[in-house]
Amino acid sequence: MHSLSYERARDLAHAIELGSEPGSKYIGGGTNLLDLYKSGIERPVRLVDVSRLALNGVEELTDGGLRIGAMASNTVAANHPLVRTRYRVLSEAILNGATAQLRNMATVGGNLLQRTRCYYFTDPAFEHCNKRVPGSGCAAIDGFNRIHAILGASPSCIATNPSDMAVALVALDARVRLAGPDGERVVPMADFHRLPGDQPQFDTVIAPGELITAIDLPPPFAAQSHYVKVRDRASYAFALVSVATVLDLQCDVVRDLRLVLGGVAHKPWRAVEAEDLLRGQPLSEDAIARAGAAAVAGAQPYVHNAFKVELVPRAIARALRIAGGRA
Repeated sequence: MHSLSYERARDLAHAIELGSEPGSKYIGGGTNLLDLYKSGIERPVRLVDVSRLALNGVEELTDGGLRIGAMASNTVAANHPLVRTRYRVLSEAILNGATAQLRNMATVGGNLLQRTRCYYFTDPAFEHCNKRVPGSGCAAIDGFNRIHAILGASPSCIATNPSDMAVALVALDARVRLAGPDGERVVPMADFHRLPGDQPQFDTVIAPGELITAIDLPPPFAAQSHYVKVRDRASYAFALVSVATVLDLQCDVVRDLRLVLGGVAHKPWRAVEAEDLLRGQPLSEDAIARAGAAAVAGAQPYVHNAFKVELVPRAIARALRIAGGRA
C-alpha cells in the first residue's frame, strides 16, 4: 500500500516549507491530481492542501490590469464581471472546458498544471511513455495518435497540453506569479509551459517547491476577441484544435493581434508567422487564408491526426471572422 500524508497549509510560507520537501505535492481543487493518484500515475508522499490560502481573489491592478488568485475557481474567474467585459476570450475559453461541476471545484492555478490526456500517459497498462516513465519510449508515435501534436513535438513525446484557459492567457499576454523557496518571480504565460524535447516529464518551468500564487493580466490591448474550440462532442471533451484570438482592428485593418492554438502542441502554440502576415493588412478572406496556411506550414502530422493540418486553418478563419464581426 502506498503511504500518503496530508497537511493543510496555515499560510503561504508554511505551504512553501511543506511543499519544498521531496515527494510533496500541492493540492487545491484536486480535480486532476486525485485522478492521476488513483490510477497510480502520481505517487506523492505528502499532499499539501493550499485551498484555504487567501489566494482566491480577483482584483483590479493600478495599471488597469487584473490579478486572478491561483485558488480562484474556474467558475469564479470565468464569470467575474471584469473578466467577462475586458477579457472575454478568457471567459469563453474557461467556459468551454470540462463541466460546470468540475469548473466549480477546479482552481486557476491547478488548471495550468493539469497534465496531458494522452491515452498512453493516463493508462499505466501502457509501458512506453517517456512522460510517465522517462526513457521508456513513446507508444503514441506508432499508436493511435488522433489527439496528438502536429507542432513542436519531439521523438520523445507527441502529447498535447489540454488547457483551454492557458491558450487564452497566452493570447492576453498574461504573466504567472510564483512563490517558492528562493522567493517570488514572474514568468510570461507564453514561457510557462515547455516543449517536450528529450525531457517530456517536465510540463512547465515551475521549480521544485514553487507554488502559483496568481495570474496577472495586463490592460487589454484590443477590444475584439474570440475563442473557438473544435472537439468530438459539445461538452466535457478536450480540444482537438482550439484558437484564441485577440484582435485590434481599425477601419478593417489589423493593427495588432494574437493568434494562439490549443490541442496541437505540448504547450499553447502562438502562431507568430500567421500574426505577422495579418498585422497591418485588411482582414480579408485572402489574408485570413494565408494566415491559416502559415500557421501549419511547419506541421508534422502522424497517421491518425493529419486532419488537424486542415482543421487549424478553418478554426483560425472562424475565430478571426467572429472576432472581426464578419460572422
